[in-house]
Amino acid sequence: MSAQETGGDARRAAWTGAHDPDRATVASVVIPAHDEERTLGRLLDALCVVPGQLEVVVACNGCTDGTADVARRYPVTVLDLPEPSKTLALRAADRVARAFPRVYLDADVEITADGIARLAAAVGAGGAAVAAPRRVMPRTGVTVLTRWYYDVWEALPTVRSGLFGRGVLAVSQDGARRVAALPEMMADDLVLSEAFVRAERAVVQDVTVVVHPARTLRDLVRRRARVTTGNLQADQAGLRGPDARTTPGDLWRVVRERPGLALRIPVFLAVVLAGRARARSAVRRGDFTTWERDASSRV
Repeated sequence: MSAQETGGDARRAAWTGAHDPDRATVASVVIPAHDEERTLGRLLDALCVVPGQLEVVVACNGCTDGTADVARRYPVTVLDLPEPSKTLALRAADRVARAFPRVYLDADVEITADGIARLAAAVGAGGAAVAAPRRVMPRTGVTVLTRWYYDVWEALPTVRSGLFGRGVLAVSQDGARRVAALPEMMADDLVLSEAFVRAERAVVQDVTVVVHPARTLRDLVRRRARVTTGNLQADQAGLRGPDARTTPGDLWRVVRERPGLALRIPVFLAVVLAGRARARSAVRRGDFTTWERDASSRV
């Protein structure tokens, strides 16, 4: 038996021994995972600290690494799907998950089980229909120009108020029905956020999620190309409203509020234009399935 398998068995034994049969499940957590062997264990370590608190379904999709093997070391439900599709993975996991609220969670972010429970408490009867945590983006190991892009991006009004780009969304039972009715889209978190009007959304400020940014300009442009492609697909489907768009007025507002960012605006615009150029050929082909992957944030 390998050291990894021994560690996994030890964790399972500890969780089983600590199980509280009277503890109610507060939410179902759905995690689509494609080649997330490096990051998934970090997330599941945090989510599984209190056995029975969360029902966790990991939908491994089209993986070529050990993502499913990592997931099987934890007390979670593991789906091993052949096709690499985040949307299909979400739908397959939704059919298996049983509890509400429902929390959709990217495999490469960091959030605690307590944070998930707080998000779940914010939705449902008397609360919001959809909720997300406050975003924290560490800059360790990120190149200077890439940091400058993110400094501007995080200051944008649409980014501050929108629920996209956080890697975590909690929805009520009614909200989950709306999510299930959405078409397959590359910009899944944007489209999901836009399915709810502003009054139905909430950003829970006392819950934080760590979202790891691209570390290099090359990886950032790849990520930006994917965002651009997904946004254009959402535009064609009429699923992106004006509140989810960045305008020149938004950039001017950023400079007025934070003059120190003025010299970083050209870097931000250059990355946006480079991402748009890279996305152009995919959009011309109608290719809304090829996922431009940023590998640097997973190191």
